[in-house]
Amino acid sequence: MNVAIYGAGAMGTVLGAYLAKAGYEIDLVNRNKDHVDAMNRTGAKVIGKANFVQPVRACLPDQMGDSYDIILLMTKQRDNKKIAAFLEPHLSERGVICTMQNGIPEPVIADVIGADRTIGCTMSWGATFHGRGVAELTSEATPDTLTFAIGKYGDVDEELFAYIVKMLSRMGQVTVEENFIGARWAKLMINAAFSGLSVVTGATFGALSKECATRRLAVTIIKECIDVAHAAGIKIEPIQGKDVVKLMYYKTWIKQRFAMFILPFAMRKHKNIRSSMLRDIERGRETEVDAINGVVAAYGDKYGVDTPLNDKVISVVRQIEAGELVPDWKNIRYFIY
Repeated sequence: MNVAIYGAGAMGTVLGAYLAKAGYEIDLVNRNKDHVDAMNRTGAKVIGKANFVQPVRACLPDQMGDSYDIILLMTKQRDNKKIAAFLEPHLSERGVICTMQNGIPEPVIADVIGADRTIGCTMSWGATFHGRGVAELTSEATPDTLTFAIGKYGDVDEELFAYIVKMLSRMGQVTVEENFIGARWAKLMINAAFSGLSVVTGATFGALSKECATRRLAVTIIKECIDVAHAAGIKIEPIQGKDVVKLMYYKTWIKQRFAMFILPFAMRKHKNIRSSMLRDIERGRETEVDAINGVVAAYGDKYGVDTPLNDKVISVVRQIEAGELVPDWKNIRYFIY
């Protein structure tokens, strides 16, 4: 199959390096010319929880071919409609786009290329972009941590779908989800709790899990997400084999304390992650907060569920984007919990 990763930044570089190491020929596409040149010159260098250099084939978007069977989409989803329109001519006749982004990006992609050419995939691990061919794997490099959940959005070509499943399994564990929206929601609520708070405080996921104040905020944000999903009739799937709803949902203060107690243990393999939204702020870019906490808030509005903490995360992140605030632990004072 002719395969490309479009948006080979932090996670795309790590994934591309793993897949190339496993013997797959794959194009790593990125707009950063220095990064592309470095990967072509010296290979993709993975540091952190894994450490290796892998020769890869990288290119700029205007250097892409026009017959990809599979494009793994790993950009931010702020411009998904425009990106999908750009990628469509580069697909083969039966080619598919597999969205490997945060939030719930499949509907926008399907609107452009069709539901039968759209696949969704969540990744439950993290990476940090260092540039010039280097990306850091910040989650533990074990198969039970490097996990993927994948599902069809429409009546997708079975051969292409099976190929993606087999390909991703060369890096970590892959779960095929019949209830893919439930798998998306599982990842969404973790991102809503930790990615936003990472921007608010400037902290890693481990630090957020350790401090009592942010631990309480995180479990309350997760509860809001679960309340919204219940109202929308969405069954949230387990993530990395753990039933987050059973472990984290509460209606009594005793169960809330239990959720707060186990949170640091649940996040220990991902404690070094700094959210991609925080890195966006550091680079002077807008974040994906509307595609993460904003989705929860929008579903809440639609189904009549209050989401005050998700709303507050959106508000504070937007103030940080505007330069009115900076990521700092002091921003916790804006939250009432």
